[in-house]
Amino acid sequence: MRRVHQKMVDAALTGDGFERMAELASEEIGRPVAIVLPALEVSLVWPGAHETALAGLNSFTGARVSGSRATIPESLELVVPVSFSDDLVGSVGMLAASGEPESDASEFLHLAAMAAATAFALEEARRRDQVIQAGGVLARLADGSASTDEALRAARRAGFDPAGGLVVLVTDATTRPHEAVALIESESPGALVEVADRRVYALVRAAKGGPPGALGTVEGLAARLRAYGPTGTSSRYGGADELRRAVREAELVLEALADGSSAARELEGDGGSGVYRLLFRVLASRPEEVASFYEDTIAPLVRHDENYRGDLLETLAAYFANDCNMNSTARAIYAHRHTVAYRLERVKELTGLDPAASEDRERLGLGLKALRIVDARARA
Repeated sequence: MRRVHQKMVDAALTGDGFERMAELASEEIGRPVAIVLPALEVSLVWPGAHETALAGLNSFTGARVSGSRATIPESLELVVPVSFSDDLVGSVGMLAASGEPESDASEFLHLAAMAAATAFALEEARRRDQVIQAGGVLARLADGSASTDEALRAARRAGFDPAGGLVVLVTDATTRPHEAVALIESESPGALVEVADRRVYALVRAAKGGPPGALGTVEGLAARLRAYGPTGTSSRYGGADELRRAVREAELVLEALADGSSAARELEGDGGSGVYRLLFRVLASRPEEVASFYEDTIAPLVRHDENYRGDLLETLAAYFANDCNMNSTARAIYAHRHTVAYRLERVKELTGLDPAASEDRERLGLGLKALRIVDARARA
């Protein structure tokens, strides 16, 4: 048995593959042996031509890996689980046949399962090294060099199911990216985690419930990832077809955080609710709309202040921050009340929007938020 075990381990280490493991076990017990590992797309039987039994093991293993109950098919006499890091990742099965199997058949199947787990671990390590060296599909999805289908295939291989909603996190992990990856994988099983150009990308399930910052919530994971670097999060998206938009939104938030903008700080503080989150969502898919709104509201004031070294933007922001009270605004910016009134009149002339009118005030306030996002992007 030790000899067979060593041959199986050698098959895992040298890349002879799962077929060789099944062959070795089959020779010892005198029955066909099948191996299934869904995450690696491994599905085989030795010797071949047992499609029905293999299909049964595929169905059984897929259900068990996903956490569902399943009954061993009649075409299989014995099934041994393949586990990696306390997770079920596959099965090794002995096909049913007439007569009694060898008395030590179970031991040889366990040896094959151990060898399969070793090969699985090596393949996972190789994949991670390849991701860290070459960049991942999520980053390429955002820049247009990868398709949504390609990203979804990678996500499914990692065990991710987009049906319950998704969130993307991007961390600028300039140091210890491996630790950031390990944190995400431990807190969000089934996440797709990749490293590209010093950034750690994670596609995670949109967890519901729990207070912000708690274990198991996206906010809690993002808070712990900030120990490794600035972390941008997307809002919750309902379907896989919105994956590209989610990645781009998380990147935009990260860019704003790197600049230290008030927009991103507000996102960090409130868990992603409110006007800023809405603007980032729109910017991720329709940047021209944010740019157009900015031009229609605040842009004339930006150009005025740049050309004449003016203080219209500062005065307008202070006016809103002080509940549109002239005296409080004047004290906040160390100016006379009449100076504040004059500047607000200039705002009205340049934009066509009156800061004293409630509807215009809302548009100008939203324009200021759009400015902070546009400005952060320009500096990133």
